[in-house]
Amino acid sequence: MRDYCIRVAGPEDLDGARAVMLDTVYRDFGTGYVPHWHGDIIDPSAAYLASARHTLLVALDARGGDVVATAALDSRGPAHPPNPRHLAERYPSGETAQLRRVYVRPGHRRRGLARRLVEELLAFAEAQGGYRSVYLHTDPSVPGAEAFWRSLGKVVHDEREDPGGGNGVLHFEIPMGR
Repeated sequence: MRDYCIRVAGPEDLDGARAVMLDTVYRDFGTGYVPHWHGDIIDPSAAYLASARHTLLVALDARGGDVVATAALDSRGPAHPPNPRHLAERYPSGETAQLRRVYVRPGHRRRGLARRLVEELLAFAEAQGGYRSVYLHTDPSVPGAEAFWRSLGKVVHDEREDPGGGNGVLHFEIPMGR
């Protein structure tokens, strides 16, 4: 098994982190870059490094030092729209730690990286204080995403059950203090 170094991203990591994120939205999601949804990818420094309550983690392959995975947390709850109103009300900004951009390059998957990154994010949220809950949403069409998140938390809304299927997104709450 390869060795990885997980750390808080610094300015020297941002190009590699951005590349992992952009590759994921193009390859896994098939959406490509959508400014309204992915502005944080273009400017991860402003989104995750400028606030003490936000963070961006990277996993580097110890062999080459390349960024092979990312995971971020911010204090912005799910916005309505596009998310259902009851979720925006249940997970308000400022009180909600939202997990974002938990992405692992395909050649590095199934090695426990995403789980390690999420554990680090949960520890960060607890250390920061002031967060009542941890929320995330995911696209269940991405291979492995639904099973992974179900292993860590509980589904609080499945848009596939909405009339018309909504956006097909799954919304999760991850317990704090794991």
